[in-house]
Order: sequence, then structure tokens, then C-alpha cells
Amino acid sequence: MEARGNSAIFEEWGIGVAEDPEILALIDRLPEPRRQPNLVFGASRHLGAPTGSYRSFRQWLTVHWSEVEQLARTRATQTNEAGRAAVLLPLLGLLDGPLSLIEVGASAGLCLYPDRYSYLYDGHRYLHPADGPSEVVLECATAGRPPIPENVPDVVYRAGVDLNPLDVTDTGDMRWLESLVWPEQEHQRQRLRGAAVIARTDPPRLVRGDLNSAVADLVEKAPEGTTIVVFHSAVLSYLIPTVREEFVDTVRSLPCHWIANEGVGVLPAIDAQLTASPGGTPQQICCLSRRHTPRMSWWPRAISQLDQPNLRGTRVSRRGTRLSRDDQRSKPTAKVSTHISPRQRADFEIRLADDERLNL
Repeated sequence: MEARGNSAIFEEWGIGVAEDPEILALIDRLPEPRRQPNLVFGASRHLGAPTGSYRSFRQWLTVHWSEVEQLARTRATQTNEAGRAAVLLPLLGLLDGPLSLIEVGASAGLCLYPDRYSYLYDGHRYLHPADGPSEVVLECATAGRPPIPENVPDVVYRAGVDLNPLDVTDTGDMRWLESLVWPEQEHQRQRLRGAAVIARTDPPRLVRGDLNSAVADLVEKAPEGTTIVVFHSAVLSYLIPTVREEFVDTVRSLPCHWIANEGVGVLPAIDAQLTASPGGTPQQICCLSRRHTPRMSWWPRAISQLDQPNLRGTRVSRRGTRLSRDDQRSKPTAKVSTHISPRQRADFEIRLADDERLNL
């Protein structure tokens, strides 16, 4: 669960559970998809588990396991990190507005408000909403000179799909989200609360359903005359490969821009291009963002390869023609804008990077 370096408490708990046959036997009573450390630990903390040593946690868990099991069977790991908007913003800034944003795996939809947050890049460059500084400031360190926009995007439509969407106006749902924040991450917990306050003033349109069946309908219902953007962050890894491939085919057939913020290994066809030389096969990767630290690394050569006037003039028709597989294979590519085709579509890829696995 990547706790090392991010949560000493969860690291100790994780090691303790892994070496504890009795606790493992309890966890094995859960359906396999729900045997997730974040889910079990989050459910435990939601119910009052002490955030101390593994020994104290184990004592509490053996007494309260039936309650933890029930909650783990009904809830899901739906972390909703508003800080991801700081990585999405440079890409959104390359598109003409007004924007219709559609998030897949939206949770409570807190990433649908990139225009309502303030940003601080590299400790000195601020960017604020049109009506002034926000109570929520998203900090992000950068490398590679990403194209930070002068203004936040103009967002006129916010929608999303999730198997279990959370309601920002429901105190129980918001308390569950807070329970999923790791114990030591108080700053992230405060950011979550601030983002929820913003979202409650204008709740997003969230639908319950499968991403493959719902995303096309949400795109269809986006307002006419807007640039439609479908995006997701750390979502596709929860899908089996066949369903993941179905989603890729689905979203590529829609008249929209697509921003994928996923980990290495989730989209193998994209991963294969990470090591391509700058003079070789065009890349679909525009930047790398670290999973637990607010930092992004931009591909500097991508900017020179991108025909920015064409991109900035892009308007996506809601009634766009479906693209065949041959169309998709033959479209020209660039590092930042994966396709700028006659059909006026552009896709972007962000990769969640691990410093030990990628040479930045």
C-alpha cells in the first residue's frame, strides 16, 4: 500500500498484519476485492481504532472485527484528492473554454472544481480563481517547465460517474472520506474539508453506474458549444484488463478530450512508449506526477512538437463521428497532444510515477 515514507503508522500496521496469521484469517473472510489495506484500515479508523502501535490496533481489531467487516463490505476506498487538480490544470489550460468536465471514478467530485481552487507552483507562482483567492490552495512542485496557464479554466458543467458516488452534502459520506486519509496527513485532511465546502455551494451531477455504460451518456448530455473533457485519476487499476480495454475503446470513440492520470502498468501500450527516444516514436506521455507528493515532471520537448494554435482553436462537436480502429491508429501523435486529427480531438496522458522505477 506504499505506506513507507508516507505513514509510519500504516507501515507498522501493514507489516504487522502481514506477519499475523490470526488477523489475516479475519481479513480473508472478506470478498477478495475488499481485502484492501486502505479499506480495512480506513474502516477501522472510521469506527474508532487507536492510531498507535500495531499491538494496540490488533487488540482493538480483534474486539471490533464484526463491525469492521460489515463496514468494509458496504463501503469502498474512494479517496478524493483535490490536489490532483494541480496536475490537471496545465492540460486544461491548453484547451479553449468553456469546459464541460466529466470525471470517471468521481467519488464526491472534488476534482471537478479546478476553477475554484488557488494554486501555488514551485513555491512562488500563484494562480487564483476569477473571483479572488480560494480558501483551498493546491501546492505543486514542477520540472520541465509545464505550461502553467495565466487563468483558471472556465468550467460550466461538472459531472461524474462512480459505482458508489458520495454526496458532499452528506456528513456521513464526508466523514468516510476523512477516514480514508492516512493518520499523519493532517494537511490533506484539512484540504479535503475545504474542498468539500466549495463543492457544497454548487454540487456536481454524479451518477451511479459502470463507467463503460455511463460515460457516453454524460458526454451526450454536456452543453452544446462547450469543450468536453473526460478525465480520471488512479481509477483504471481497479478494473480487470478486458474492462479496462473496453473503456479505452469507449472513450476514444467519443467526441471529447481524454486526460488519463494513471499508474505505470495500467495501460501497457502507453508504458511501452515511456522509454522511446525523443527522435523516435512520438510519445503519448505529457508529464509524470508522483503518487504521494505534489510534484509533476513535464516532457519539455513535447511543447515544441505541439501545434498549439490548432489545439487552442479546437472545438469538439457533441455530434462527432465515431472513430474506427483504423482511424485511431493512423492519427498523428505528439507528446502533449496525443492526437490532433481532422476530427478535432485531443487526448492527454499523465503517468503516476515511482522514482525507483522511472528515471526522470
